[in-house]
Amino acid sequence: MAIAIHFTPVGMSQSKYDEVIRRLIAAGAGHPAGREYHVCFGTDGALQVLDVWSSVEAFQKFGETLLPILTSLGVDPGQPRIEPAHNVIVPGAVAAV
Repeated sequence: MAIAIHFTPVGMSQSKYDEVIRRLIAAGAGHPAGREYHVCFGTDGALQVLDVWSSVEAFQKFGETLLPILTSLGVDPGQPRIEPAHNVIVPGAVAAV
C-alpha cells in the first residue's frame, strides 16, 4: 500500500531545497526506488514537501541518504506526517473509486 509523507521543515528556502536536490542527484538518489511522486510547494523560507512512496521501508532507505544532507545544510526536517494513501492517480491511468 502506498503512503503519503508530508514534511514541513523549519526554514526551508528555495536555495537550500535546490542544494538538497543537487546533493541527492550526486549521491545517486535523485530518483530513489519506491518514490512514486514528489512535490515541493509553498513560499520561500517556508517550503513543504509531499511525497508518495510505495512503502515505509523504501522511504526509510532513502532517509539514510537524505537526513545527512539535510543536517549538513542546517535543515531540520521536523517530524513527517505519514499516512496510508487512499488512492493514487497517475497520468495515463484510469481512476478507480
